[in-house]
Amino acid sequence: MRVLVVEDEVQLADAVARGLRREGMAVDIAYEGNEGYGKASIIRYDVIVLDRDLPGMSGDEMCRRLTEEGVLTRVIMLTASNTVSDKVAGLAIGADDYLTKPFAFAELVARVRALGRRTTPAAPPVLAAGDLILDPAKRTVTRSGRKIDLTRKEFGILETLLTAQGAVVSSEELLDRVWDEHADPFTTTVRVTMMTLRRKLGEPALIDTVVGAGYRIDPAALVAGAALRR
Repeated sequence: MRVLVVEDEVQLADAVARGLRREGMAVDIAYEGNEGYGKASIIRYDVIVLDRDLPGMSGDEMCRRLTEEGVLTRVIMLTASNTVSDKVAGLAIGADDYLTKPFAFAELVARVRALGRRTTPAAPPVLAAGDLILDPAKRTVTRSGRKIDLTRKEFGILETLLTAQGAVVSSEELLDRVWDEHADPFTTTVRVTMMTLRRKLGEPALIDTVVGAGYRIDPAALVAGAALRR
């Protein structure tokens, strides 16, 4: 999941970003409204965590512009005010959720994940291919009942491929969905991470390379996985 945190309190923004990254999300940060709007206009984020009181462009204005432009990213607004009128005003300009400061980080994570699920077609709570099972909520992967320990990036790649349900996912898209804005588009990091992921998953191979296009989960394995879950 790709998330943008727009918050002018630098320590809070950095802390939220670190926490969301620990949850396996790719996170970018903007410390003022104009910067946040610029990033949200050119990068496809799943969720924006947006403070209402920002220098430059306000959070309200940024949300309003994105809504008017038809940007499909979900927005959760952060504010120090907990009045009903402020909540109604935030939702009226296009916000999808509202969280009052101070907040429990676990609640923020739960709300971000819930909004993220609404940006894409509904996926089953557990993803499977062959004898491999990935549980996004528990952040676990097993194969034939054996637990497989994956890094956050390896888990992100596998989850993205399983969610695609056999469709080809390019290296560029994997870089965009699993890493963040600091990733070098010319890096070999996707290929290297894919090699370690495949080695950990073992045989028979579940991830196909589609030459010149990207990667996909073996369609036969998806059919087998769906049969096992029924």
